[in-house]
Amino acid sequence: MFGDMMGMMGKLKEAQKKVEETKKRLDTILIDEHSNDELLKVTITANRKINAVTIDNKLLEDKEQLEDYLVLTINKAIEKATQIHESELAAAAKEGMPNIPGLDSLMK
Repeated sequence: MFGDMMGMMGKLKEAQKKVEETKKRLDTILIDEHSNDELLKVTITANRKINAVTIDNKLLEDKEQLEDYLVLTINKAIEKATQIHESELAAAAKEGMPNIPGLDSLMK
């Protein structure tokens, strides 16, 4: 029993390490999102950190339009990054988890 517990603790530490490694790797995954007319481009990491914003000069003439473009495009980029972030972290955590009876039903 005690040996099983130590084995599980080791697997949990391994899972935690995989999650941390995945978080670091997500900083290297870039997501590009464009406005529909491609006048605005936002690049963010899968950790949801803005990496770059490119604005066409046409948008600089209308402050309200630029603000709307920024909100819409950044939100789309964050949504994509969040999907990647969550699926990658879930996979990393599940891969290293010990086989605990009943745990799968709790995780759903």
